[in-house]
Amino acid sequence: MKLWDKGISIDKKIEQFTVGNDREIDIHIAKYDVIASRAHAKMLQKVGIISTNELIELLGGLKKIETQIENGTFAIDQQFEDVHSKIEFELTKSLGDVGKKIHTARSRNDQVLVALHLYYKENLGLVKEKTLVFFNTLLDLAETHKNKVLPGYTHLQVAMPSSFGLWFSAYAELMIDDVYLLNAAIKTVDQNPLGSAAGYGSSFPIDREFTTKEMGFETLKYNVVAAQMSRGKNERTIAAALGGLCNTMARFAMDVCLYMSQNFGFISFPDELTTGSSIMPHKKNPDVFELIRGKCNKIQSLQTEMILITNNLPSGYHRDFQLLKENMIAAFEEVKDILDIFNYSIQQIIVNDINVHSDLYKYLFTVDNINTLVVEGQTFREAYQKIGGQVQDGTYVPDTSKKHTHVGSIHNLCLDKIRAKFPS
Repeated sequence: MKLWDKGISIDKKIEQFTVGNDREIDIHIAKYDVIASRAHAKMLQKVGIISTNELIELLGGLKKIETQIENGTFAIDQQFEDVHSKIEFELTKSLGDVGKKIHTARSRNDQVLVALHLYYKENLGLVKEKTLVFFNTLLDLAETHKNKVLPGYTHLQVAMPSSFGLWFSAYAELMIDDVYLLNAAIKTVDQNPLGSAAGYGSSFPIDREFTTKEMGFETLKYNVVAAQMSRGKNERTIAAALGGLCNTMARFAMDVCLYMSQNFGFISFPDELTTGSSIMPHKKNPDVFELIRGKCNKIQSLQTEMILITNNLPSGYHRDFQLLKENMIAAFEEVKDILDIFNYSIQQIIVNDINVHSDLYKYLFTVDNINTLVVEGQTFREAYQKIGGQVQDGTYVPDTSKKHTHVGSIHNLCLDKIRAKFPS
């Protein structure tokens, strides 16, 4: 069944190519199409296009479909082009001509648009919730390990003293910036496009403000052309937000892989969280963190894909937009899984004691020691030259007693302030 069927047979090769794998993808947005169809039906009754009895029948039919979706028994068979044609077919099969009225004053274009808006809005919220869980885990780890010294590096060279508290809370605070972008994406999709029809509105006296409230949108996309043009723009915005979060997680995963290596040996994990080698019995590979890194980097490329598909398209609908759904929905599912597994795994981290008196870290405290001389009255340049000379002639002996007291430093992490910053 096709919503645009005019009784003309379509070449099977053309049909297969144009439908693609929409049937499989559309399972993810099926429940949102039901939500939108319910709101649309109520609006049709409100403005007098369908009767109260017809509304009751449509709501009953939609409820049955919703139950099937929740139970996992809803399927989009080969005879259907997408979820929209499947739902209309089911309503027509059970309700007769009443079911055929559900498409009044709608186009498949605004059907998929509103379903995607609802899907994006809910899943951005879920990503944000899971990010908060991970954020709290990192701050708890920062509190637990705040007094454990960790060498800090620049250019992968030993640089200055850091701590595990500083390391964990650094990635936690970076996630606040990622949530700012997630919130911006939520704001972008929290606008109702239903009623834009094929992109130019409808001559029916529809009530778009009613459906906006009914579906829980903050506002509506007033201009119907702008509503249609939001497809593609939404995806680019969301891809940027998901990519920002994945950038943070990819860098953190890289740190984990680096610090697990024998050359660093700063952290480890229980054997059951690592994998081995088929020929090297000593190996404990950080596969989960390597896959997190790889998956996150893959998702960061999504924004480029969304841009290239939609860049410079003229206003109005184009079939290119169909290609946005698959990888966009897959990215959401992937990000949610990554957040869950990262949070699960990092809670089991084993933080090792690091001997900062080892020759490996002999120069970790040179800056602190320069600062001590400055406090005692020397200029910074004199102090720098004095410690630098000691390093050069091999007479440098580190003093590890210096404390960092300013806001956000090793000994003043401000974890409570970071926790309070997380956006609502």
